[in-house]
Amino acid sequence: MNKQADLSPNLTHWQERVDMAAAFRWTERLNMHEAVANHFSLAVNEDGSQFLMNPNQVHFSRVKASDLLFLDANDPKTMERPDAPDPTAWGLHGSIHRLCPHARCVMHVHSIHATVLACLADSTLPPIDQNTATFYNRYVVDGEFGGLAFESEGARCASMLSDPKVKVMIMGNHGVLVIGDTVADTFNRLYYFERAAETYIRALQTGQKLRVLSDEVAEKTAQELEDYPDQAERHLAELKAILDDEGSNYAS
Repeated sequence: MNKQADLSPNLTHWQERVDMAAAFRWTERLNMHEAVANHFSLAVNEDGSQFLMNPNQVHFSRVKASDLLFLDANDPKTMERPDAPDPTAWGLHGSIHRLCPHARCVMHVHSIHATVLACLADSTLPPIDQNTATFYNRYVVDGEFGGLAFESEGARCASMLSDPKVKVMIMGNHGVLVIGDTVADTFNRLYYFERAAETYIRALQTGQKLRVLSDEVAEKTAQELEDYPDQAERHLAELKAILDDEGSNYAS
């Protein structure tokens, strides 16, 4: 447990809260957030219907472990709570946790390069390097943006994540949504997707012909990276260590 946890309120799912708070802080540091408009969530029960999520319109740089809302995707009175979540976050994340139990953690941002990719007429991500190959055959492009993600839009998005192999949704005209098994797994994937999108966008800017990997090499690379031991866990552990060394209050 994080060394700061003993100074914090007695809340359930504490280590998960600490991991989530660290992910919020680092996402802001990387400028992958958008004001107070983006959201992360994490399922904490077996069927995925109960989940933690950031409170309404709190900046990622200020989110603490104790701030996270505990929500039930099947509670119709959620939006009547005094601490009700953002309605679009409830619509999107609530729908996914209700309909896609394998999506344990859900991270949605409007990060710059992923959003640029989402704005192209062809939003596919070709495997041109190791990072882009990571996502080969593991993403879906949503080309039916229908406005803000209230519940009907959230349910439509959830329907596109039924294949457990699909870990990323490139949300056309919107941004990116990443799912995973844990906070570490999902944040690591989010980080590398933004890196991959940046590499592709910058490669397009050269105007030169792209060196695209073969299907066989791209799939082999994606599989090797999926099987690479402990990378996501060590990535998040190092970020928490940096925050701890800086005296951050994220774990309070």
